[in-house]
Amino acid sequence: MKKKKRKIKKLAVIKCIFVLLMTICIGLLIYSGYHIYQWIQENKKVNEQIEEIEKISEVEEQEDTDQTELVNPAPSKSDPYWDYIKINLIDVDFTELKKTNKDVVGWLKVNGTNINYPFVQGKDNTYYLRHQFNKKYNSAGWVFMDFRNNSKDYDKNTIIYAHGRANKTMFGSLLNVIKKSWYNNPDNYIVKISTETENTLWQVFSTYRIKTTNDYLQIDFSSDESYLKFLNMLQKRSVHNYKVNLTAQDKIISLSTCYNNTDKVVLHAKLIKREAK
Repeated sequence: MKKKKRKIKKLAVIKCIFVLLMTICIGLLIYSGYHIYQWIQENKKVNEQIEEIEKISEVEEQEDTDQTELVNPAPSKSDPYWDYIKINLIDVDFTELKKTNKDVVGWLKVNGTNINYPFVQGKDNTYYLRHQFNKKYNSAGWVFMDFRNNSKDYDKNTIIYAHGRANKTMFGSLLNVIKKSWYNNPDNYIVKISTETENTLWQVFSTYRIKTTNDYLQIDFSSDESYLKFLNMLQKRSVHNYKVNLTAQDKIISLSTCYNNTDKVVLHAKLIKREAK
């Protein structure tokens, strides 16, 4: 009789555990399903925003003129610099974009990626992590310049961020830059930027994946020596040798995104050509 009672009690405990586990599993499924649905809806809104931007924007190739300025020309004519400066700039009219968002400060295009977007600058580096171009809430965020940077002129290091979205929007395709298929193609070593005041061309000199750190996010330097030390650090991290000569007179851009919860993917490029509007 006692054995039978113990067996019934044991079965009751097993049943309780089973019900508890099933409840947890169902809860997790509902939770996961909600977040998947939310992620899909946010992607849809981002794609709609991109389509809207494409309708009101024109990104035109611009050939060199008498006003085109070469920046810090390489001393040797065999330097890849002299091939890249032949590439056309891009020119963007920001009139219509400004009507949607006055925070827009430029347009960014990165060869070998899907990155071909206007970028904004907020009062901090958090707002556009959770708001899209039209300022509506969206955890996909948007492409934005570091609030510390001068949007009218480039600092020694100008930083642009965006989320690394799995659907390859925003900086999702920036992850390409650490793949052999990307860095083995020299046509990819170019970044183009257009702002309201000038159009610029940038030559890639470093791409890498790294544990989250802020040591590449410095924008002010106490001396040429400290700046050169900084540039040397960035160049040594690169997964590929881009054979770029760097000097204390160079200005660079840094594009940064998340690879996962602990790592970042970063691209650095130096200014090689500019033309005022």
